[in-house]
Parts: sequence; structure tokens; C-alpha cells
Amino acid sequence: MDISWAMRMYARSFRGALDCRCILYLGSLNIMPAPTIPYAPRYVPGPATKEDMDWADLPIIDFSKVGTPEGRAELTPAMRDGMHTHGFVYIINHGLTQPQRDRMFDIADVAFAQVPEDEKKQFTANFKETGLYSGYKLRQYWHIDNGVRDQIEHFNTNRQIYGRDIYPKALQPFLPEMRAFAEYNHYNILHPILRLLALGMELPEEIFVDMHKFEAPGETWLRMMKYYPRSEEDETNSKNVWLKGHTDFGTITILWSQPVTALQILSHDGKWRWIRHIDNALVVNIGDAMELLSGGFYKGTIHRVVQPPADQRGRERLGVFYFALADDGVRLVPRVESPVLQRVGVQRRVADGDAPTMETLRRARTAAYGTSTLKRRADGHEEEELAGMTVKHFN
Repeated sequence: MDISWAMRMYARSFRGALDCRCILYLGSLNIMPAPTIPYAPRYVPGPATKEDMDWADLPIIDFSKVGTPEGRAELTPAMRDGMHTHGFVYIINHGLTQPQRDRMFDIADVAFAQVPEDEKKQFTANFKETGLYSGYKLRQYWHIDNGVRDQIEHFNTNRQIYGRDIYPKALQPFLPEMRAFAEYNHYNILHPILRLLALGMELPEEIFVDMHKFEAPGETWLRMMKYYPRSEEDETNSKNVWLKGHTDFGTITILWSQPVTALQILSHDGKWRWIRHIDNALVVNIGDAMELLSGGFYKGTIHRVVQPPADQRGRERLGVFYFALADDGVRLVPRVESPVLQRVGVQRRVADGDAPTMETLRRARTAAYGTSTLKRRADGHEEEELAGMTVKHFN
């Protein structure tokens, strides 16, 4: 097992300033005669599909170039156009190797395969009361359609990892690695994305980065998520939809690509197209908060999860995500000083004076999702009013 990846992630994400817990942890790795990291059973996903699918044609952004001003200038047009047109892009060469990525999926599976059901219940989040994704969401919490409830488990933790008593015993040995992974996502992936998005709007490079401070009050979270196979009856009654069409409510979602195909985006021509798996790539999308901050220039694209293709049916689907939200106090108003917005115009979903803070939007969306009563629209889709805005759900 490669132990150096955790050390490199700590060093890079802290930019040379490690906290005491991390120093002690990494120091123990260096001084032990036979350095080890906690054992996690190897998670082996199914093979990629061989079916002929209607794949979405998304830009691929090479992050090996993102570390220099010249590289960011080269990457900015592709990121700008991809997030303006599609709201989704792939990122490759982000700095972690395939084995390092695989280790995090091993840890993610511990949260589900190695934790007894009774213990999961002890750490189940109370979304409705707290408006926080913190702990487990167990299966059958969300209503999908026609009486069908979800078969999805996920475990969420705030990006800072430490400071909340939400961890089952099996996950506790992995907290240093989870912290390192969260920091890597935050500093080495999220912040460079935010710089490219700012440059794409001809804004100061750090303007969105300054709204996403790692230690600030806020609820950016690391999510481990597993979809379980469903009965044929549930597939029929839900029209094969596992998670109905929606936009994310944060700023940026980072999904670590995995081979069980199920994610689709709604293209501009009204067709659902599949997201292709690329080994050790990231699938990155815009959320509602960034759409609000960008005055509609960057699009929160509608996406859903459906039954996998025939050669992957019956398989579990394990995912690892980094859901980025702006700091709690950030008011989600358009950056109208952007020369780009001054040329193309601002698209508002709510008047500037009524714009919610990130905390207000987060609490409303977290508490309501999958449990609130929705209004059926004439086109068959559904909607609700949350945080002063109309939120649509696409069936």
C-alpha cells in the first residue's frame, strides 16, 4: 500500500503549514520501522459498460497546466465556455494517481460495508431540523415517484472533518486521510476551478476563492454515497429514475468518476445524455449558488441518476463527492462588475435585495429535498418555493 500519497496531500493542501494532528500522524508514519496506514478492504467496482450509449460531449480540462498564470490563461476559455454552455466539464491530470483515488473509494466503502445498521442509525442526520448534511442518510428517506422511495445511502461530513461526533467506529481510523483528501479537493481542485471561472468573467482571480475559505463557517462537505439495486417493480413505477432531475444548490460539485454508468444531464435539445466514465477523472458541475453569483453566466445544469445500462444492472454504485458551497455569510448576488456580464446581461432568479445568503439557501434546500410536497406543473415537472426562489424538479 502506498503511504506517501497522504503525506503529499497534507503537504500540498496546507501549503507547508500542517496542523498538529497531521504532523503527529505523518510523523508516526515516518518513524515507525514498518510504516502502515489503517487497513480498509479493497473495493473493486464493476467494469465499465460496453453498451452503445448516447454520451454527452463535454470539454476535458487538463489540470496539469493550472499551476501557472500562463497555464490558467490557456485553460480559461475552455472552462468558461464549458460551464457557460453545458454547466459540466471533465478534469484530468488533477495531481492524484489512480491508486490514491482507489484508496479513497476503499475508505468510502467502509462507511457502508463495515458499519452495522444499528450504528448507522445512531449517526443518522436530522436534515429537516438542522438543515445540515452531517452523518448518514439511510435508504428510503427520499420519495422518488409513484410511491417509490430511494435505495441510496450516503455519509456526509463537513470539510474540516474534525470537531463533530458523527463518525462510526469503523471510520474513525481514516479521519486523517479524509481530512487530507478534503483539503486536496479544496485547495488543489476547487480553488483552481474558481480562479478559472473568475478569469472567464474577467473578474479578479481570487474573487470566488475568497468566498470559499476552508476554515470559515460553512458546510462544504465530503460525501460518500452508495446506490443499491432496486426491484423490478420499483424500476417500473419510477420509470427507472433513481434520483430525479435537479440542479445542485452549492457552487461547485466535484464527482470522482466511477465506472457504473447512471448519471445523465439534460442537454439543450431536451434529450437526456449519459456521462461517460474516464479513469481517474473528475466530473465537475455548476450549482445554483454559482449560477446566482455569476448572474446566470455559468449554468446550473439539470442532471439525474437512472438505472444503469443492461450490462451493469444489479451492481452497487459507489461514489465520492466534494460538494462546495460558499461561506455561510456570502450573499448570492450577481457580480455585476464583471465586464462579461456588462456585455451579455444579467439573468436574475431573485431580486438582488431578496437574494439569500449561502446559509439560508443551504438550510432550505437540505431540509426540503425529497420530503416536501411539490407542485405539479403543466409540463409534468414539479416545483417548490424555497429561500425566495422557485426550485424545479425534472421528472
